[in-house]
Amino acid sequence: MTDLSQVLGPGGLLASKVPGFSYRPQQQAMAERIAGVMEEGGVLICEAGTGTGKTYAYLAPALLSGRKVLVSTGTRNLQDQLFHRDLPLIRKTLNVPVTTALLKGRGNYLCRHRLKLAQEDLGGLDLGLRGHLKQVLDWSKGTKRGDIAELPIPEDASVWPLVTSTTDNCLGQDCEDLQSCHLVHARRQAQEADVVVVNHHLFCADLALKDEGFGEILPGADCFVLDEAHQLPEVATSFFGITLSGRQLLDLARDTDLEVKKEASDAADLRERTARLKRAAQDVRGRLGEQDRRGPWHELAQDAEVQRALASLERRLQALINGLAASAGRTKGLDAAHERAKDLLGRLSTLTAPETAESVRWFETQGRGFRLHQTPLEVADLFRDQIGRKRSAWVFTSATLAVGHGFDHFARQLGIEDAETDLWDSPFDYPSQALWLVPRGMPQPSEPDYNRHVLELACEIIGYSRGRAFLLFTSHRALREMAAGLEGRIDYPVLVQGTAPRAELVDRFRKLGNAVLLGTSSFWEGVDVRGDALSCVLIDRLPFASPGDPVLSARIDALRQQGGNPFRDYQLPRAVIALKQGAGRLIRGAEDRGVLVVCDPRLLSRSYGYTFLDSLPAMARTRDIAVVKAFFEGEGAEPASEANEAPEEVIGTAKAQRTPRDSKID
Repeated sequence: MTDLSQVLGPGGLLASKVPGFSYRPQQQAMAERIAGVMEEGGVLICEAGTGTGKTYAYLAPALLSGRKVLVSTGTRNLQDQLFHRDLPLIRKTLNVPVTTALLKGRGNYLCRHRLKLAQEDLGGLDLGLRGHLKQVLDWSKGTKRGDIAELPIPEDASVWPLVTSTTDNCLGQDCEDLQSCHLVHARRQAQEADVVVVNHHLFCADLALKDEGFGEILPGADCFVLDEAHQLPEVATSFFGITLSGRQLLDLARDTDLEVKKEASDAADLRERTARLKRAAQDVRGRLGEQDRRGPWHELAQDAEVQRALASLERRLQALINGLAASAGRTKGLDAAHERAKDLLGRLSTLTAPETAESVRWFETQGRGFRLHQTPLEVADLFRDQIGRKRSAWVFTSATLAVGHGFDHFARQLGIEDAETDLWDSPFDYPSQALWLVPRGMPQPSEPDYNRHVLELACEIIGYSRGRAFLLFTSHRALREMAAGLEGRIDYPVLVQGTAPRAELVDRFRKLGNAVLLGTSSFWEGVDVRGDALSCVLIDRLPFASPGDPVLSARIDALRQQGGNPFRDYQLPRAVIALKQGAGRLIRGAEDRGVLVVCDPRLLSRSYGYTFLDSLPAMARTRDIAVVKAFFEGEGAEPASEANEAPEEVIGTAKAQRTPRDSKID
């Protein structure tokens, strides 16, 4: 392999050929460590602080390794950025003959068969949906890749389920459009490429399929780089579970009706059976209550009306299966619907059977839809089996994996306790670029007037920062209260999550230059605003997950039964990583300056506070709001004398928790 100093060093290829590139010793050290793992095999867990340039740090050794490398990112947006911007640039710079491919889940590709079905049902669509369908139809005539990201239609638009396939409704080898299938073409390219870029959802879906013995979607690689790896345990949990949704049932009924209309118009009995299935699915949604919520399964088990609705749904699904069996062999579409119906009945039967200790069952409702879930409490064994392959290389990286300086929490979740670890701090000068305020006088978050105090503080700080702020909340309720409270009290544009798609809100925030954006969990990570437009991040509470969440509650019970400490071993590490993500929105470039405000007094009053303090960059810290005012007035960021200190009992706790940065996890 090429000496990586010749690529990433002060006088290396990237410095000479890429405008704006600057040498970072952390980046080169990270690349050399990853190159060693790719050469020898093994597992590396590593954190690289914001600004390290971890993308180039793993792409350079990946392209030079001579091995088949699979790179997985946290989201489809990051996947597109990596494939269309970063990968071509570094491949051109290195001038290596490496082939690359982008592969997404099937729901990201136009399905020509589904598009034809949607056109045949055009009369039953509303005006807005028809407009989107017309856009898709025009685009379908010229697209080469069929990636729906090519169209400027929101990814949650109602048109996409009509013109993309799922594992449920794909006809597979029986499809008459198989030869022109965009998904098949994308998979073929991925099989042949040297470097393949996927996302965690597709990666975990593939692991789940292999676990069931159906073979693999993804090409067989021997090097795996999982970026934004802090998201991986949560994504994996969903894919190794079972889900049944109202949409799946209604889509089955709709697709069956379309097949009957197109190929079997005399099968009126099937239309009646699908109508009854629709009513049964809608009745289940009605029995679950009007509000959007997540709840534990025992709530359903104790509700006689819900149980009757689920029993009726099971009967209606079985009746449709019987009707479709009677039409076996008549059309490929009806045969596919028969298999889908049997699969959905199997899921429903599993979900209504007695629970096991290894998983938790729960439900959620949103709008007119519902989902029933069975989620495994652990995925460590499943990952451990996949990662144990001989000479394979695995790199798990993120800006937020460590708690303090240890990786125990992440490693336990994936069963990779023997992994090598490393950590590189951000090259940014946080003590001079950023100021951290933990204000005096705030009540405990449990106090009824806490949100009012947060509002008063936010209004004052927004005045000093002249807008240019993210206000991040741990609940939608707090966000709504703050949005209402800010109305008429500040002279800056206010952007609120839910009023427009996230990407649109962030784009407007950048362009306005003095806006205040209010968001919950989806804005805590993956948002990159550089420059003066974002100069303050205010976080209302330490981001502990609600203990009322059914999955979290079940995990807490399971850890307690195993003799563990749920707060120390699970809740606290998750909250630390979430806070690191939220705080990471503030400083995104070497020229950025800004203030981080954490309103929650527990940060300094509770013994676990230093676990948070020890996990974030070494910003200047203060408790005096006058220092914040001075910071924004350009008078420097000199903190009060007590600013960089925490209560002695907190410091003592942190020292006991620290672990070496470069060691095996015992």
